[in-house]
Amino acid sequence: MPALSPRPAPALPRWAATLLVAASLGWPHMATATGAGPPLMLANSYRPGVALQDYWVSEKLDGVRGYWDGQQLLTRGGERIAAPAWFTAGWPTTALDGELWAGRGQFSQAVSTVRQQTPDDAAWRRIRFMVFDLPAHGGPFSERIPALNAVVSRIDQPWVLAVPQHKVAGPAALQALLDKTVKLGGEGLMLHRGASIYQALRNDDLLKLKTHDDAEARVLGHLAGQGKYAGQLGALWVETPGMDGKPARRFKLGSGFSDTERRHPPPVGSWVTYRYRGLNDGGIPRFATFLRVREDMPPAPR
Repeated sequence: MPALSPRPAPALPRWAATLLVAASLGWPHMATATGAGPPLMLANSYRPGVALQDYWVSEKLDGVRGYWDGQQLLTRGGERIAAPAWFTAGWPTTALDGELWAGRGQFSQAVSTVRQQTPDDAAWRRIRFMVFDLPAHGGPFSERIPALNAVVSRIDQPWVLAVPQHKVAGPAALQALLDKTVKLGGEGLMLHRGASIYQALRNDDLLKLKTHDDAEARVLGHLAGQGKYAGQLGALWVETPGMDGKPARRFKLGSGFSDTERRHPPPVGSWVTYRYRGLNDGGIPRFATFLRVREDMPPAPR
């Protein structure tokens, strides 16, 4: 077990002298990714003023991103998913982008099933592969929709479904659909520009709309708790990825943890999802609250 560093890394502020390395809290080892992640199209957040007539709308499914490369299922981070042979039998050699989904409110069930190296047939029977795109098609999204439906129809398996896509009349209809989806236990909505080509980048061709903002951050270290949290996690020291010309930001994430999570916090190098309410003038998330570990994203090297 490595010893605690006697002083914080130079890039950390002075108060991070309380930083605890993951091994000091008895964390389990997490396997690293087997390779680079697949070339995925990623979403920006929805902003009022978007030309809704240009977009198709679908439910945002709270599961594990799954990418079928024509031979195997991969996570967003590029790790191979050990699905049962029957689950992918007869799938095409063309790429499929979708969500491994156990149903509304069943994110933990989906993650625990997908991450097992020895697949549990009974658990996988409750998983659906919800396909929402054909990365190699080459045409605009409005043309990929019928092509995707045809591919799913040829697969002809009850656990492989095409995500329904709809048009909305305007902002009021979009908000009503969001409210209905969330009331039924859904996470939010996705908006996909009909004229867009599948590109492995993050832009406004794909947008996510939720009742709250959330994002991912990488865990850099653990800050020791005080008072009733003495000997446990006080806060995570995390870093947001820089993107769209914006620099990476580091900040403390100290709320939203259960007692169990404070005793066994997310490992250094892992990714977590947090909720927040906008950004301050320095670009730091306001009122950030821990939501969950991103098991589908591989831990970064320390």
